[in-house]
Amino acid sequence: MSRQQSEVLYPNSFPVDVWLVFLRELRPVLRDPMSVVFGLLQPLIFVGLFMPLLSSFSGGELDLHWFVPGVLVMVSLFATASTGSNLQFDMHTGAHERTLVLPLRRGPLLIGRALKEMVPLTVQACVLVAITMPFGFLPHPVGALVGLVILAVFGVGFGALSYALALAVKNQDWMFWTIQQAVLFPLMILSGMLLPLEQGPGWMSVVAGFNPLSYIVDAERALFAGQFGPEALRGAAAAVVVVLIGLFVGTRTMRKA
Repeated sequence: MSRQQSEVLYPNSFPVDVWLVFLRELRPVLRDPMSVVFGLLQPLIFVGLFMPLLSSFSGGELDLHWFVPGVLVMVSLFATASTGSNLQFDMHTGAHERTLVLPLRRGPLLIGRALKEMVPLTVQACVLVAITMPFGFLPHPVGALVGLVILAVFGVGFGALSYALALAVKNQDWMFWTIQQAVLFPLMILSGMLLPLEQGPGWMSVVAGFNPLSYIVDAERALFAGQFGPEALRGAAAAVVVVLIGLFVGTRTMRKA
């Protein structure tokens, strides 16, 4: 396709297309902010129930700088893993087909959707941090900001993979949720986000070395504590790898669809 043909088919630039899709997907959230509030229920339940449980195992002294960053990663993981269900709803109603005839590139249709998920996630993370601060959780300001950026990068990549899965299985909702759950829980358990893997069997630590989420969890704990060392770099690299793979697979699947 020549440059002139591309300009006729896609009158806007790539960033403008991303921005337009982002705004379109964000409007329902702004109209119904209760969806963000309900999204806080799961992490608050984990904080309210898991904290006392882990405190009993740790002799009554639970390190919130270890626990809270793990919950933040869990929030990002669960929220972005489910984003494909929104696309499936659009496919059921015909909204997705209508967007495909718009003069928009296929890449921004995916990237704009994934970026929209970062808005409620950021709000939920800030609320969760604010709730745990009276209990002794005092995050490093710069480290927390960098940590949220890493989570956002990871979320865009993982959300793109969720969209790719939704496009691959199309109208088979049960297949989407089956594959999603089969991938989600091993990633969560083998990342050490809620329970330390050091106390488990050795093979779990070996497998966790191949799990990019484990490096992101370690990076979040280090950054929220104000440590900008190798853990932070490895976590940032893992997030970049996930977003590159996610956008490549997602965009390729979107174009085929």
